[in-house]
Amino acid sequence: MSQRTELAERIVDQAVALAEDESWEAVRLHRVADALGITLEDIRQHFREKEDLVDAWFDRADQAMLEDAASPDFLELPTRERLHRAIMTWLDALSAHRRVTRQMIAGKLEPGHLHIQIPALMRISRTVQWMREAAGRDTAYARRALEEIATTSIYLATFVFWMSDDSHGAQRTRRFLRELLDTAETWSRRLARARANGPRETPPAGADTAASGET
Repeated sequence: MSQRTELAERIVDQAVALAEDESWEAVRLHRVADALGITLEDIRQHFREKEDLVDAWFDRADQAMLEDAASPDFLELPTRERLHRAIMTWLDALSAHRRVTRQMIAGKLEPGHLHIQIPALMRISRTVQWMREAAGRDTAYARRALEEIATTSIYLATFVFWMSDDSHGAQRTRRFLRELLDTAETWSRRLARARANGPRETPPAGADTAASGET
């Protein structure tokens, strides 16, 4: 790890540590700089504003998820199990500071913060794309769009549930996610059957007799 990258990681760690003592709202970049013995310009070299620290925090979850997805045992899992593990690995990477993570999200949802909320939507989309890549999804066009909507809904619902889950090892969240994936799989099978058994084209008049050679 380069010194530049190491400092960026230390800045994020310090900001989260200060938030644990008080709250994310109370964190100020000058206090982060003072605690690390650096200047605000040192922070600006890595982060344009405090909100960039939130992105860096969630980048850690993306990284943890993709590193796990490269492991041999992950690649042997069925697609559905890959997605379950990918989402839970992403959440587990944040679990040591669940309260601060919840406060970060709350800050993004405050009214009037469109300059924060629009990039947040793009970030959700980016994370979902990496989750689909980790799960090995190869669909395209309309089916890909439907899968992205379903995966995004499952990911966000699980994230919201996890933020209030105090069970050991987030076991309640793991069960909740499995139930969501079960439901999604059931509906996917139903849609596949509906397409397979859908209305067929009515043959033009006389087609049967023409095929048999009758007049």
